[in-house]
Amino acid sequence: MGRSISVFGMGYVGSVSAACFAHVGHKVIGVDVSPHKVDMMAAGRSPIVEARMGELVEAGHRSGLLHATTSAEEAIRDSEISFVCVGTPSLRSGKLDLSHVERVAAEIGVAIKKKNSFHTVILRSTVLPGTTESLVTPALEKASGLRAGVDFAVCYNPEFMRESSAVADFLQPPYTILGARDPKHLEVVKELYKTVPGEVFETSIPVAEMVKYVCNAFHAVKIGFANEVGTLCKNLGVDTEAVTKIYTSDTKLNISPAYLSPGFAFGGSCLPKDLRALSHRAKELDLGLPLLESILPSNMLHIDRAVESVLRTNKKKIAFLGLSFKPGTDDLRESPQVQMIKRLLGEGCQLRVWDRDVLLGRLAGSNRQYIEEVIPHIGSLLSDDLEEVVRGGEVVVVATKVDKDQLASWLSKDQVVVDLINLAKNARPRGGASYQGICW
Repeated sequence: MGRSISVFGMGYVGSVSAACFAHVGHKVIGVDVSPHKVDMMAAGRSPIVEARMGELVEAGHRSGLLHATTSAEEAIRDSEISFVCVGTPSLRSGKLDLSHVERVAAEIGVAIKKKNSFHTVILRSTVLPGTTESLVTPALEKASGLRAGVDFAVCYNPEFMRESSAVADFLQPPYTILGARDPKHLEVVKELYKTVPGEVFETSIPVAEMVKYVCNAFHAVKIGFANEVGTLCKNLGVDTEAVTKIYTSDTKLNISPAYLSPGFAFGGSCLPKDLRALSHRAKELDLGLPLLESILPSNMLHIDRAVESVLRTNKKKIAFLGLSFKPGTDDLRESPQVQMIKRLLGEGCQLRVWDRDVLLGRLAGSNRQYIEEVIPHIGSLLSDDLEEVVRGGEVVVVATKVDKDQLASWLSKDQVVVDLINLAKNARPRGGASYQGICW
């Protein structure tokens, strides 16, 4: 048996949500301040131009599962779940205009005050983390005189629908994200999506709000990246389409979660050098490629943040675990760890360095030459005794893989651990030394 749903806002997100919920068997009331949109929905016609919407709205009207009204009170009275899908446009300053969201939350609050049954309010509008709990929930409580979590529930359910394929995206999303302060409030929401395939993530409201922004920002980065790569290929006389076809075929690294977990800055013999080469060639071609040109400065700022995280402890004795640019190699070329150690030495810190893969007795070739000729002052700080290095530091910087049990046994409560590589949660120190991640 279907649920009774009201959907506030008959724009793209709201009208598609309303039509699709009706399509899978729920009774839906669309709500909008525009009489024209309401009249169209009430007559079985889609208020937007979108693939499949005409047939879905007509079918919902014919089955009696899809209605529309301008009255918030009527919609709340005849539903048990309300979706808020109104717009959050930009003001001239770039700040979000949340006036529509606040107005609808107040209207819903006034209406649920007159009900005796529990009501669930679900925000779908795109808002910055914290907005649901700092704006929507208080507005509902103020207008209703009721308590969130006791008399009604507030959840956040971001949408991932693209114009021109919105219906298909609703019915087959990449995943469904449900945010709530109390997981029990999500039971009714999960029921609405039981016919929709894909993984369901139950999380906090701020996480659900943030994921939407991260996805959109990453999409924008990908578009900008693809456009700049295409521009560079064209000006170099390279077949853009052939390049694209090949690099997008790699689902192990290129189109995958690889490199998307926050950690320390990149280094090594490839990424920095290749980015500089691309930027230099673009300048020779008189091309402005600001996205590609901004990657190395962004990477350097990440090293700056790591240095500051150590200096903020106001401690001078530093145990630095990891010297090569990433675990499992002795490659020191453009290692961000080397750059960070140089900075800390310049700030008067006393360092001891350990790296199982970088020991002078085992090094040969270019890496040994690099230490002896370029960074001999760092080479003299190297030790093969991990315990001695750890115990001797007031701050322990973890920049490579270490045995979690050994590390925990050597740390004391007076030490500070600065994690640069995003140690697994069960590998982070507990109950002893204080812990801080560089960006988590």
